[in-house]
Amino acid sequence: MQIDIPCNGLDRFRQALTHLGISGPDRILLAISGGPDSLALLLLAHQACPGQLVAATVDHKLRPESAKEAEFVGDLCRDIDVPHMILQPAQPISGNIQSSARATRYALLEQAAHDHMCAYIATAHHGDDQLETMLMRLARGSGVDGMAAIRAKNGRIVRPMLGFSKAELEQICTAAGVEPVRDPSNENADFDRVAMRQWIAQASHPFQIERTNRTASALADAADALSWMTAVLAAERTTQVDSAITCDVNALPRELQRRLLLHCIAQLEPALHPKGEAVDRLLIELEAGKTAMIGNILCRGGTRWTLSPAPPRRDVG
Repeated sequence: MQIDIPCNGLDRFRQALTHLGISGPDRILLAISGGPDSLALLLLAHQACPGQLVAATVDHKLRPESAKEAEFVGDLCRDIDVPHMILQPAQPISGNIQSSARATRYALLEQAAHDHMCAYIATAHHGDDQLETMLMRLARGSGVDGMAAIRAKNGRIVRPMLGFSKAELEQICTAAGVEPVRDPSNENADFDRVAMRQWIAQASHPFQIERTNRTASALADAADALSWMTAVLAAERTTQVDSAITCDVNALPRELQRRLLLHCIAQLEPALHPKGEAVDRLLIELEAGKTAMIGNILCRGGTRWTLSPAPPRRDVG
């Protein structure tokens, strides 16, 4: 099968791979859904990394069409000689559909990458996705970590398409003569991302992909620096005796106090992931020298905080 890719797009894709540190014989697992974004990823990677690729399509079994769409991707991969597999969850997706589907998808991809000895998992997140994510996080009142948005590299997950617009990826599919599948859920404004996407499309705005990515990258660097500093401070300023942790927060900036608090909470109750507003309220209580609860943890404030499991409640009656 002859694939025609605009030279400029292929050069930019290769540069993105180099920037991500991908070179030589590293095997890459491509997450391909059959939509225009992931098909463009498949087509570009096929040209840039021949012989290094394995493609995987996750069929969440949420729509009747999903099985045929996965087979469509398999047929295309066969035509261009890229090994392909279809991954399905062992249990039905439930709860928050988008969140559960995402967690399931990445778990399946991680296992497939391990099984097929792939150093990287490449997803097709692009520049428009980055802008949508940053604006969604801004609307939710996210902090530095959240505003870092979609990272170009996170563990073995790489996103070489962040410098491309959605329109460019559509054009790559058109130039190659490939007709992508269309997921109707991408038009459902009941989902936050779709609503934001539609708002952006209707608005006259100054946002540019290159500048959005630069801001996200700067915030990711800041988040990494704060995480590094938190680890240093945790070693210097926290002590644990039995199940009680003492933390000296005297004269620390509030953001580092927040991160040390979250560090201590994670040590005592790893499954607890408090929301931003809950952490803000707890910080106010501790700064005032008060005692407060979060989850099953009793927190005593002042310049030195003490966190410990709350004593068991006594039965009344």
